[in-house]
Amino acid sequence: MSNLAVDVLQIRGSSFNIGFQMAKLIQNKPILETLESITKPEIDYNNMKSIYSTFAPHLLEEIEGLSHGLEISLGKAAALFSGYEVPKTEAMGCSAIVTKDYYVRNYDFSPALYDGVFSLVQPDNAFASAGYNLQILGRHDGVNQEGLVAGLHFVSNNDYTKGVSPWTSVRMVLDSCSTTDDAINMLKEIPHSACYNFSIGDKKGNNAEVEVTPRKVIVRRGQESLTCVNHFQLDMLKDKNRTSIEGSVQRNNILLNFISQNLTHSEMFDNFRVTNSPVFFTDYGNLFGTLHTFSYAYQDSRILTAIARSNQVLDINFQDWVNGENVKEHILQGIIEENL
Repeated sequence: MSNLAVDVLQIRGSSFNIGFQMAKLIQNKPILETLESITKPEIDYNNMKSIYSTFAPHLLEEIEGLSHGLEISLGKAAALFSGYEVPKTEAMGCSAIVTKDYYVRNYDFSPALYDGVFSLVQPDNAFASAGYNLQILGRHDGVNQEGLVAGLHFVSNNDYTKGVSPWTSVRMVLDSCSTTDDAINMLKEIPHSACYNFSIGDKKGNNAEVEVTPRKVIVRRGQESLTCVNHFQLDMLKDKNRTSIEGSVQRNNILLNFISQNLTHSEMFDNFRVTNSPVFFTDYGNLFGTLHTFSYAYQDSRILTAIARSNQVLDINFQDWVNGENVKEHILQGIIEENL
């Protein structure tokens, strides 16, 4: 059993300042050494810059801020944080339900590869957003000031290629898109590196699962609600699934049962995060343990989120935060208890 602490970081201002302040937070953190060990020493910076200039030019400024804050070269900062040309990632499990009223999701992986940062950022030249960092610049999941929510779900490394990581894609969507349709259009254009699902919802009650490969993007629309796990559900892409998807299929059936219970936002949030939940996992050694639960209710702009095995729930009216009211919490505490 070990403690898991997540920093709550709140930054407003220029994208350069966001990167600079983030650098100061992580400069003495283990995540920096971890990223050093798993990323390439250098990437095709010019190609990365061209893609970012098209989809999220302000993130180039954020990388520059990270570079200055850590006193490293711009090329090194891009290799560490951009999410471009990242080596293959295995495993990773994520379960999400998106309804016309709310979005709820668990992120399952290893604490050894976890940034441990929950960011609320309000850039001068992009939408404000709140979410869990991945590779510092990217996001596992999150919501923006327009009430658009997004999260990633690993499927496979079929057709793996040099491209944009899904966590960077989530960040680009949150920073620039107002609606589910906007997000779909952007995800159809971004050059993706691997096979992922994206769970998307907006305040108008529109939801979708965007099934992405490096060669094709297909959209599965929900009605009142939909589920999203770690396999492609549309026939057109099923050949890109991993050989063994039984666990993902089982989780999907569990989520469908959750939906049938007509739970409120708070009830569904609790259904995901309690330790006896059928979608709470503890196989951290095999990259499949629950690290956080994230949720958002559209009508009251309410974020509910918690770290694994924590009684501490961060409860935020995100619109109030966008309007200038900071949250009081600076650390979220959780506990990692592995299956033996």
